[in-house]
Amino acid sequence: MTRADQDISFVQDALPAFLGEAREQLDSMEQLLLQLEDAPQDRVLLDALFRCAHTVKGSAGIFGQEAIVAFTHHVESVLDRLREGHLHFSATLGTLLLRCSDQIRSLVELAGKPAVTDSGEGERHRAELVCELAGFDTARDAATVRSEPASQCSDHAADADCPCQRQWHIYAAFGKDCFRNGMDPLTIASYVRGMGRIDTMVCDTGGIPALAELDPESCYLTLDFELDTCANRAEIESAFSFVREDCQLHIVEPGATPQHFVNLIEALPENPRLGDILVSAGAITQSQLRTALRVQEQGRAEGEHRPIGEVLKSTSGLNAAVVDAALRKQGQQRDTAVATVTAPADDSRLLRVHADRLDAVINLLGELVIAGAGATLIARQARNGALIEANAQVGRLIEEIRNSTLKLRMVPIGETFARFRRVVRDTAAELGKEVVFDIQGGDTELDKSMVERIADPLMHLVRNALDHGLEGPQERVAAGKPRQGSLSLTATHESGQVVIGIRDNGRGISRERVLARAWERGLLEPGVRPADEDILQLIFEPGFSTAEQVTKLSGRGVGMDVVRRNIDALRGAVAVRSVEAEGTSIEIRLPLTLAIIDGFLIGVGTSRFIFPLETVVEVIESPQLVARRDAQGRACVELRGHVLPVVDLRDLYGLDSLPPPRVSIVVIQAGGRPYGVMVDALLGQHQTVIKPLGRLFRSLRGISGSSILGNGEVALIFDVHALGGLAANENGRHAVPPVIRQVAQEVSPR
Repeated sequence: MTRADQDISFVQDALPAFLGEAREQLDSMEQLLLQLEDAPQDRVLLDALFRCAHTVKGSAGIFGQEAIVAFTHHVESVLDRLREGHLHFSATLGTLLLRCSDQIRSLVELAGKPAVTDSGEGERHRAELVCELAGFDTARDAATVRSEPASQCSDHAADADCPCQRQWHIYAAFGKDCFRNGMDPLTIASYVRGMGRIDTMVCDTGGIPALAELDPESCYLTLDFELDTCANRAEIESAFSFVREDCQLHIVEPGATPQHFVNLIEALPENPRLGDILVSAGAITQSQLRTALRVQEQGRAEGEHRPIGEVLKSTSGLNAAVVDAALRKQGQQRDTAVATVTAPADDSRLLRVHADRLDAVINLLGELVIAGAGATLIARQARNGALIEANAQVGRLIEEIRNSTLKLRMVPIGETFARFRRVVRDTAAELGKEVVFDIQGGDTELDKSMVERIADPLMHLVRNALDHGLEGPQERVAAGKPRQGSLSLTATHESGQVVIGIRDNGRGISRERVLARAWERGLLEPGVRPADEDILQLIFEPGFSTAEQVTKLSGRGVGMDVVRRNIDALRGAVAVRSVEAEGTSIEIRLPLTLAIIDGFLIGVGTSRFIFPLETVVEVIESPQLVARRDAQGRACVELRGHVLPVVDLRDLYGLDSLPPPRVSIVVIQAGGRPYGVMVDALLGQHQTVIKPLGRLFRSLRGISGSSILGNGEVALIFDVHALGGLAANENGRHAVPPVIRQVAQEVSPR
C-alpha cells in the first residue's frame, strides 16, 4: 500500500470521529448562543463559543474540508471581536450566528456523504451570511474610528511606532508527527507573522538527526524568534492551538521580572530536571538550554564541574532568584517522590463505544439471565444443596453485571431537552409570541435508545404547546395574564419510571370544542358526553384537530396520534390535564430501560404473568377475601377503609381454569392510583428479559411485552397503566373482546 493509499485509509477511518466531534461542538455552539441572549456580557460563554468554532475549523482543516474552514473562518472572526469587546452581542447578531451554525452543520453532514455535492443554493445562502457577518464587522470598524483614541491599536499587525506594541520571545519545537497530522509549521509561522512583525527567525538545528537516520515524513523544525505585536499571550497561544499536543511552545513575556518567573515556577507541575523547569516557566528557551548543556559538557571535559544553574546564569544572564526558585521546586519534588511512587494514577478516561456493540453485549446478557434461571430451576428440581448455592452465587454475579451493563446505556435526558431551546426560540418568534422556557431535571438518566425515540414526540408536544396552548401577548394582557407565556419541560424519577412533563400557562383545552369536533367526526355518538378525563384523551385520536385553520405548524390532525403510538411502543403512558384559561399539562411515563427489568412473577391457572417489581406495593392473601362487583360490573375490595378496584385476570383474558381456594390480590401503584390484580400463585422476584410482542399479540390490552422463563415457558409482561385503566373500566367484566381472549389463551402454556 502506497503512502497516498494509507492517507486515504486514515481519513476514511477517522472521518466518523470528526463528524461526531463536529456535531457535538455545533450543539454546544447553539446552546451557548441561546445562553448569551440572557447574559450577553458573560466572558466565559464568549470564550467557550469561540473555542467551539475554532475547534470545528481546525478539525475540518485536518480532513481537507475547505468549505467548512472557509465559512467558519468568517464566523470565528466575528466571535473573536465579540470576546474582545469590539462587538456587543444582540438578539439580531445571535439569530445570524444561529443561522451560520446551521450552515456549518449542513456542511458537516455533507462531509459525511462524499457522493453528495453541495448545491448552488447552499453556496448562495452562505455568501449572503458572509455579507451579513461582514456588515457587523464594518459597522464595528466605523464605530471604532469614531470612538477609540488614536493611541489604541485595534489591529495586531500594527506599525513599529505603535505604543501598545511589545516584543515577545517565542520558541516552538514541532513534534515529529506534525506533518502526519496535517499541520504545516510554516503556515502557522506565517499566521503568527500576521499578528505583528518578525524581524529575524532562527531555525534550531540541534534536534535534526543525521541524514541516514532522518525520516522524510517526520518534522524536525524548531523555530526561535522575536514577535513585535499588540496581541496578548492568549492570542499568541491560540495560533498554535492545533499543534499544542505536537509542539513544545515557550513564550517569554516582554518585560517579565525575576519574581514573575519565580511565581510561574512555583505553580508548575512536577518536572524532575532543572533545565526543563526553567524552560516550562518561559525563563529560558530550549536553544538557550542546549547552549548551556554544551558549555557544561565542555567544562566537564576540561575537569570543571559546574551546576547547570550556574552555567545558565553566565550564558543567558538568568537571574539568581529564578534559578533558586527552580532548585526549590526540584527539591520539593524529590521529597515527595517516595510518597507518590506507589500512588495510583488517575486513569479516568472517556471511551466511545459503538451503540451496536453495546446492544450485542446486552442481548447476550439477556440470554445469560435466561440460561441462569434455567440452571437454577434444574438445581432446585435435583434438590442438590451445593448446586443450588452455586447457582445462587452465579445469579448474584449476573445481577451485578446486568446492573453495571445497563448503566452504560443510561444518559442524561438534559441533552435532548437542550435541543428545544432553539425550537422554542424560533417557533415563538415565528408566531409572534413571548415565551419563557424552563428546563428542570436535565440530569435525570434514561436508556439511550429511549432518549433517541422520545425526541420526536417531545418535539411535537412542545410545538403544539407553543401553537395551540400559549396565547399571543395582546390576548394574554386582555385576559389579565403577563405578556410572556411560560413553558416548562421537566423530568423526574418516580417508582422506577421516568416522568416527563410538558406544562404551559396558556388557554388550556376547551372540552366543549373537543366534544363538538368528536361528534362531527363520528368519534362519539352525538350527545354522548364521556368523563372529563376521557374527553381529553380524544385529542390522541387519528385525524383529530380543533384548529380553525391549517398552519405550517399544525391543523391537519396529524401528530398527536403518532405521539401516542410512539409512547405506547416504548411501553409508556401519556396523560393530559387541562384547565381552561389556566393551562395544560401533559405527563409522559416511561420505563428506565427497554432491556432487562426486575419483575414479580405470578400465575393464573397455567398462565404466567410479570409485573415490574417497582410497581408492586403489597400482596393481600386471605381465604375470606372476596372481590365484589358494583352496579357497573367492576370488581372491588375494601382495603383499610378504602375501595380498591380489582382486575380479575381469569375473567379479563378468558382463561379456562378454576380459581384456587385461596385468593391473592397484588396491589399495584400506577400513575398515583392503586388497584388490585387477582392471582392464583405468587412466584416471587424474577429477572425479566423483555422481548417484544409479535404482530398478532400487539392488540392485547394491558400487556406490553413478553419474557422467556428458565423452563422455556413464555410469561407476559403487564403494562400496569393500561391494566389500571381496565380496572376502572365501566364494562370491566368484558373489557377484552373474545378474539383477544383467544390470543391470550394461545399464549398461555398448556
